[in-house]
Amino acid sequence: MTEPDKKGRGPLVSNRQARHEYHVDETFEAGLSLLGTEVKSLRDGRGSLQDAWVDLRDDGAWLIGAHISEYSQASPVYNHKPRRDRRLLLHVRELARLAGKVQQKGYTLIPLAIFAKGRWLKVEVGLCRGKKQYDKREDIKERDTKREMDRVVRGRGRD
Repeated sequence: MTEPDKKGRGPLVSNRQARHEYHVDETFEAGLSLLGTEVKSLRDGRGSLQDAWVDLRDDGAWLIGAHISEYSQASPVYNHKPRRDRRLLLHVRELARLAGKVQQKGYTLIPLAIFAKGRWLKVEVGLCRGKKQYDKREDIKERDTKREMDRVVRGRGRD
């Protein structure tokens, strides 16, 4: 869900480093159980998925390590803890399927973005495998060659 929605807005919070560090094999969206001050803070774009991951427990899936800043206009009594664990809302069948995939060697669940879908906030979660150093260098090399080809094509179009 890294594309902008109908109104031209992209994700509220994105984990740009995740696609550099991991091969994303599959993505899916999950609901997010939040408090009111967390929703307001996320709609202001004040959150981070930098060190976040998804943990599958007996009682469901949980978003761990995500940072959502405190809402500045709320009183300290009603504000939330910035780094608390947040429950992901998934169907039982989806949880069972993901648990089977994650038990395979090298797979993990990484949140890629938090976005608004109507009046709800959703999280895009990727089923990922870690990249080796040579994979990262290869991606950088491909990106540089593509950028160079685009530059040459643009240059020819102007003459």
